[in-house]
Amino acid sequence: MSDKKDRRMKIIIEGAGQVGSHLAKMLSHEGGDITVIDDNEARLQRLNATADVVTILGDPSSIKVLREAGCAKADLFIAVNPATTQTVNIVSALLAKRLGTKRVIARIDDEAYLLPENKLIFKDMGLDMLFYPEKIASDEIIDLLKHTASTDSMDFARGKLQLVVFRLDDDSPILDMKVAEFVTAMTAASSEAQLRIIAISRKGETIIPKFDTPFVYNDHLYIIAKREGVPAILKFLGKDNIEVNKVMILGGSEIGEMVAAQLLRQQLDAVKIIDIDKQRCRELTEKLAGGLLVANGDARNSDFLVEEGIRDYDALVAVTGNDEANILSCVVAKKFGVSRTVAQVENLEYLRLAEDMGVDAVINKKLITAGRIFKFTLSDKVRFVRYMSGTDAEVLEYTVAPHARITRAPLKDIDFPRNAIIGGVIRGSDSFIAVGDTRIEPYDRVAVFALPDTVKEVDKFFK
Repeated sequence: MSDKKDRRMKIIIEGAGQVGSHLAKMLSHEGGDITVIDDNEARLQRLNATADVVTILGDPSSIKVLREAGCAKADLFIAVNPATTQTVNIVSALLAKRLGTKRVIARIDDEAYLLPENKLIFKDMGLDMLFYPEKIASDEIIDLLKHTASTDSMDFARGKLQLVVFRLDDDSPILDMKVAEFVTAMTAASSEAQLRIIAISRKGETIIPKFDTPFVYNDHLYIIAKREGVPAILKFLGKDNIEVNKVMILGGSEIGEMVAAQLLRQQLDAVKIIDIDKQRCRELTEKLAGGLLVANGDARNSDFLVEEGIRDYDALVAVTGNDEANILSCVVAKKFGVSRTVAQVENLEYLRLAEDMGVDAVINKKLITAGRIFKFTLSDKVRFVRYMSGTDAEVLEYTVAPHARITRAPLKDIDFPRNAIIGGVIRGSDSFIAVGDTRIEPYDRVAVFALPDTVKEVDKFFK
């Protein structure tokens, strides 16, 4: 991306399906010059009604259409066509690169493409990144089943620092306590429990907390801590990690199949998929032999779930194609005593609703994908970007450039954007929580939590 402050990044999105439309809206809000190509007029009309973008109706693999879209001068080409066969994404991305686009990325639907030797082939051809939203989502679900005490989690530098998210229930020991009081009490309880509360999600609003901010019921706390301090934080908050040995999956979707395959490799006591389509059940039985239980039936029917032994399962993963069914199934599962519930929710307006209804963790394919792609619109010093469910903010990890603005003074003196906060720092083999007197050094890896209107300003501090 150009260093000129007044230059808008030119981005072309091929495909106006769910993922493409979400990216178009998000990137247009970030100040990008967005053009969307699709051969489906209805999809483009829906997008035009909700986003400030230029749309082009035409074949996304047509050189004429790609030239009309401006590939010769584009900074980024994102191929996310929702067609049944996604080879069109690879073809259009490669053509865009040949026509002059600086960086191109493509959505795929074949896990084999992600093998290291195959990724190298695509890299040599000119593709800068391949991504498989369903695979990313299934990996997230597996991770959520490992970290069962939190509603979400994220590792930095292979877990040296961890971001964990906790919901405050009505019996939480820290209700009405203020941030400073909690940090002081936590530090007194354990010398290892260095932490920083980087955000609070409350009634649909994301708050960057101050020392005197009080905690209230149903708050979601975003806490960054050293790995060795997390157990002490769990104990203090009265949270326990649940050992997950039996998992029921509602929905034999692509995501459901991949989650089941990973769980079977872990040799759990029981993995069961329930799907309403008899033919899909037969396919799953054939493809995932080796311990998988498959049942044909309607996951929305609580009597059927009881018959299938839902009370005996540690976790329920709801990944049907229906958000409402996924949420309600998780609510029902909690009433039957299932300890851990995870729901796939694609409607962004339902995310907080699901959490408020007691769903333990929510997965959203669009948000996960958006974070991976948004990285390409920032400086080359950002290692990754992730959107955390339940909040408007983004979590970023930067590698600090020599002479970067962030290195010029202690954090308290550098006028860092108000709606962003530095949570932790990895320096060589050491990791620590950032405070006002912390001075960032070149090549540090820094974890940042920022609201959307601040991200571009934050980016300037690390170049």
